[in-house]
Amino acid sequence: QVQLVESGGDLVQPGGSLRLSCAASGIIASIFRSYDMGWYRQAPGKQRELVATISSGGSTDYADSVKDRFTISRDYAKNTVYLQMNSLKPEDTAVYYCNARRVTLVRTYDYWGQGTQVTVSS
Repeated sequence: QVQLVESGGDLVQPGGSLRLSCAASGIIASIFRSYDMGWYRQAPGKQRELVATISSGGSTDYADSVKDRFTISRDYAKNTVYLQMNSLKPEDTAVYYCNARRVTLVRTYDYWGQGTQVTVSS
């Protein structure tokens, strides 16, 4: 069973930076690299939304609201995905979740972490 553990959430002032980490356990590196990874967030009273994704091959995509401010990356050797967040705004306040997804011919593997709180406030 794959487990995802997020860390790095904190209270930060507007304009500040944070780096979130998502460590995957219960999976060997050679299998982990076949997963597409993503960061999502959910603010109070709002639906969960996609923030950024990185494919198994390293291609990245971002929500328009975070382009040029956030960067997603992955370390295949450490089974870890990162989200570097710069120029943070109050509207970035949310619980951030890590997702791992792998689609095969017979099933879809879909795992979520427990979330880490990011609060942007002065």
